[in-house]
Amino acid sequence: MILKKIRQNPSLSLILIFGIVSLLGDMTYEGARGVVGPYMASLGASAAIVGFISGLGEFLGYGLRLISGYLTDKTNLVWTFTILGYLMIFSIPLLGISNSWQIAAMFIVLERIGKAVRTPARDVILSHATKKIGRGFGFGIHEAMDQIGAIIGPLLFGLFLYVGLGYKKGFLMLIFPCIIMVIALFVAKHIVKDPKLLEKDLSDNKIKQDIPSIFWIYVVFSATSVMGFVNFQIISYHFKVQHILSDSSIPVIYALAMGIDAIFALIIGRIYDKFGLKTVLIIPFVNLLIPFFVFTKSINFLILGIIIWGMVMGMYETVMRASIADIIPIDKRGYSYGIFNTVFGLSYFLGSFIVGFLYTLNLFYVISYVIIMSIMSLLIGLKLIK
Repeated sequence: MILKKIRQNPSLSLILIFGIVSLLGDMTYEGARGVVGPYMASLGASAAIVGFISGLGEFLGYGLRLISGYLTDKTNLVWTFTILGYLMIFSIPLLGISNSWQIAAMFIVLERIGKAVRTPARDVILSHATKKIGRGFGFGIHEAMDQIGAIIGPLLFGLFLYVGLGYKKGFLMLIFPCIIMVIALFVAKHIVKDPKLLEKDLSDNKIKQDIPSIFWIYVVFSATSVMGFVNFQIISYHFKVQHILSDSSIPVIYALAMGIDAIFALIIGRIYDKFGLKTVLIIPFVNLLIPFFVFTKSINFLILGIIIWGMVMGMYETVMRASIADIIPIDKRGYSYGIFNTVFGLSYFLGSFIVGFLYTLNLFYVISYVIIMSIMSLLIGLKLIK
């Protein structure tokens, strides 16, 4: 009965198949990202270098979306950009051949560039597919499935380390979900060759031709918010250098965060469909709590901090993407996703580097910085709502 309903609903089918693609992709790169901090440290990188590389990767992963988003709108080659970007995830297994932090950094950044290539096109496809079932809920389903892979990946890598494979062999093993991911991606393309046809009621988009002014306020809000967000690479670096957790335990903690992300994405997606943009005001409040809990030596506080961190990630990946689809008309959607993600990525890069640098000085500076950025984000968010 359920399978019959899925077959009769191409929109739901596309969301679910794309969820499987993202699940397998996340098994690969999230499995790696959970150990990038300690792995870079084992290769001789400092906290500032880890912060810089992770921030640079995110900047390119977001910043280059301005180009890929623009080209997506101009060429309408949504599947071409999506497939090409996912193929670049194969750079993660190549981490297994790196002998220095410089080579590892190259592969880490390359994978993020692949994310820049695929994400605007993929989100445009999903924006069409989620039109009729509710964008918050639709993106929430995709994010939840995405995060299942983000749970499995770190746990799998933790198992690799536990049984003694080590980092390098562990990375090489991640080639298998990559292969299955590509197969699932072509299945999705076969199901819906032209995703725009899923969004048949375009009357509202015919009226709105320009990017609305509220979009720019939303971009500034998102930028200030993510600048005060402490990424997991710095958090995991703290766990290792302070000897709080073992190497094999760190991916497990990351998997916990991904699990919270998956569950909260569905919840916040439904809340967004009911309350709209007001939902984003939750982000600054929970964001400022993170450093108080994750930068301690208490396991209980640490776990609570990771739960909060996962909630924030769930909001970033669900509400932020759904809002763009609701704000922007169809013919500007890919480009607008590109603009948004460029600013978001630049802010993530600056925030990551600043947090990494402040960490080398004193944790007090990190906490103070996060509080300041969260307050700024809240004030801009209030203006956005008005």
